[in-house]
Amino acid sequence: MQMVSDSPPFWWTKADWRAYALSPVSFLYGRIAGYRMANAPRTGVSVPVICAGNFTAGGAGKTPTALALAEAAKAKGLVPGFLSRGYGGSIDVTTVVDPDHHRADAVGDEPLLLARTALTVIARRRLEGAERLIREGATLIIMDDGFQSARLAIDFALLVVDSHRSTGNGFVIPAGPVRAPMDVQLRHATALLKVGDGDNADYLIRRAARAGLGVMEARLMPKPMPELAGRRVLAFAGIADPGKFFRTVESLGAEIAESRSFPDHSHLEEDQMRDLLETARRQALMLVTTAKDHVRLAGHGGTAAELAAAATVIAVEMQFDDPRAPGMIIDRAVDAARKRLLGQKTS
Repeated sequence: MQMVSDSPPFWWTKADWRAYALSPVSFLYGRIAGYRMANAPRTGVSVPVICAGNFTAGGAGKTPTALALAEAAKAKGLVPGFLSRGYGGSIDVTTVVDPDHHRADAVGDEPLLLARTALTVIARRRLEGAERLIREGATLIIMDDGFQSARLAIDFALLVVDSHRSTGNGFVIPAGPVRAPMDVQLRHATALLKVGDGDNADYLIRRAARAGLGVMEARLMPKPMPELAGRRVLAFAGIADPGKFFRTVESLGAEIAESRSFPDHSHLEEDQMRDLLETARRQALMLVTTAKDHVRLAGHGGTAAELAAAATVIAVEMQFDDPRAPGMIIDRAVDAARKRLLGQKTS
């Protein structure tokens, strides 16, 4: 199932006539998605597999979560490998991502970011990608998304939920952002990670707790950038929730004089890039953007290279309220994989 790259705004507000008008289609979509998820054969591999996913189409912080888990795995002496479908890229064969040579339009923006931290493979068939990672030396696999659709046995499924956007209007695609019926998704989850200090996801946290799932909390924190304090900026972002990025910029003390929002994963057109550069120059504004937007400019020449050089990246990282949580996730995944593999030998 294809992820929606530019979700309709009504998905993220209280359900209205548009959601109800589409609800019959959503019912059918949900039945099919739920059946596939509940009945799909999942093949195990020889190393632990962690999935950082979410309930909805659109970002909730999966990639920063995956990066935090990779660092925790490294601290335990493991060799993490990221497995991604390569959404937004043109390469349709299993490929090891090379951050020094690949471009985002070939492998996808998120895999290119992940590859800066650890071995990363993109694959349309995730089992094939997992086997490639193992051949390349990975001793633990972290899936960036794929919770609903992967045909790969998952040892720890961490579902990331934004505390402000939560599950939007609660409807299944196309009436809302939910990827499959919630009861099916919860049955396959191991734990939830609530990101942020909002309360819109509290009902979901209570539901998960009643289902016996672990609940963790974290915050997406910007790295200190004192040079932004008091600066007037032009902030631009092509991510699922640009508003979150703009709030982050303001939290660093910058004044957003101009902002530009683009669809998630989108590659900027020549006129869009030129507008950003000329507006910033005309109004003496500092250009700021996300790491994901910046990586989409990398490797290109002309205006894209000029914009990449002019823009300052606002770097963020996932900080768990309990610093031990990432390590505990790694340990639980390793233990679950050990039991899974033992069961395969004895069966």
